[in-house]
Amino acid sequence: MIRPRRMEAETESLWLATGPATTFAPLKAEVETDVAVIGAGIFGVTTALMLAREGRNVVLLEMDRVGQGVTGHTTAKISSAHGLIYTQVRSRFGREGAAVYADAQQAGLGMIAGMAAELGIECELRRRPAYTYAESAEDAQAIEQEVEAAREAGLPVSLVTDTPLPWPIAAAIRYEDQAEFQPRSFVVGLAEALVAADGRVHERTRATGVREGSPCAVETDHGAVRADHVVIATHMPFLDRAAFFARVSPERSYVIGARIANEPPAGMFLSTESPAHSVRAHPNAGGELLLVGGESHKVGQSDEVARYEALERWARERFDVTSVPYRWSSQDNMPADGIPYVGRLHPLARRLWTATGFRKWGFTNGVAAARIVADAILGLENPWASLFDANRFTPIAATPSLIRENLNVATRLVGDRARDLKPPAAESLAPGEGAIASLDGRTAAVYRTPGGALQAVSPSCTHLGCHVRFNAAERSWDCPCHGSRFATDGTVLHGPAVRDLEPVTQPQRDEDARPDSRHA
Repeated sequence: MIRPRRMEAETESLWLATGPATTFAPLKAEVETDVAVIGAGIFGVTTALMLAREGRNVVLLEMDRVGQGVTGHTTAKISSAHGLIYTQVRSRFGREGAAVYADAQQAGLGMIAGMAAELGIECELRRRPAYTYAESAEDAQAIEQEVEAAREAGLPVSLVTDTPLPWPIAAAIRYEDQAEFQPRSFVVGLAEALVAADGRVHERTRATGVREGSPCAVETDHGAVRADHVVIATHMPFLDRAAFFARVSPERSYVIGARIANEPPAGMFLSTESPAHSVRAHPNAGGELLLVGGESHKVGQSDEVARYEALERWARERFDVTSVPYRWSSQDNMPADGIPYVGRLHPLARRLWTATGFRKWGFTNGVAAARIVADAILGLENPWASLFDANRFTPIAATPSLIRENLNVATRLVGDRARDLKPPAAESLAPGEGAIASLDGRTAAVYRTPGGALQAVSPSCTHLGCHVRFNAAERSWDCPCHGSRFATDGTVLHGPAVRDLEPVTQPQRDEDARPDSRHA
């Protein structure tokens, strides 16, 4: 067999390592409320706080800890600079659509800065210029077009030919007065403000289903929550009735936090190259830590260890790196037509709301989405709602991506099962390795713990049945179809799956049978 690669370094998010701890109690009994929000990332917590401040009773449910999911695994840029987005949006939705998108992003940036200041949240927020830069003359033309589209959309941009980066560029678009911060500190501050506004926060409470009605009923592993409205803020909506899993493509990308010999460049930077790379700095331990991100790929369809290696190699080629104390990865949902989906869960829904497809820019988009959904629940008009409508029909803009991604899913659903018909023997796995393997004549997703025990679970994702693949960098089982992720013991880490992978019983081979559920 080809042995799965192992990564010697541990993965740990800078934001989780340095952010505040939370100990909100799990739900203990059935409860009734005006609004139930499922998911305590930037979108969920902000929506909950906005509604609580308008006098609504709000219950916020989180499967893990506040801000510990995707929000706690980003590069944490608060910016309207989203690559070459304004050229794309203008071509698909016209000049007015680009202007609406730009207004939502700038407003999201302003709302985050405003809430941090008003609530006194210590989240290391600081203003920085943001650059999207091209190193090649060929890409410089795309930068010039983006400057034109962004200016037309009303953004504070300029065309420049140099940046604080320690290498030459051909051209860049510079956005003024953008920002960066410590995201987990920020969302924990919002959660505390929610409690101060008489809202309730329940961590370690997994929602498993929602029934729309009057009231709606949210099923959890700790009892039911009855609410007039339910906001599904789980990054990927876990209810399949709206088929968002078929309208977005889930991608993973990687970040390293490195110490370098010199001062990092002042600003936030994103390249136009493929794969693109992101650069920014963050204060840490009395100095500045360089954050380098990139190496995106569809979930479960690449060598994750190789991606970390490539990212570190790129950083060392560009900077004098002395150490790499932090490594982590994140997950993003890429919408078919380039605009996030925000609003009613499906066309007939009246009390179920959601947002997804933030396209790697979850902070400005997430807060803007919170404003859209909160306004809808409050019965208010919102100027961005039409563009972001979760149930919009955009066949010209979306169809090519939808066809490509769903063909990819069909190929993985059939091809991976065929490949797994003759799996290697589980006994050949070394400690720390995982693979789809044969165990006592059955095909299973098998992981050997550092202590030598074998953990075996069903290889079929509990969402729609695709076979999971082992992620050797994060030590998780990742679904290559719709992006669900599971710990080595089968516990759900990331939806749309809500049920754990079924255990495969086996003879006990070692006293060390504790699950290894570390993940980035």
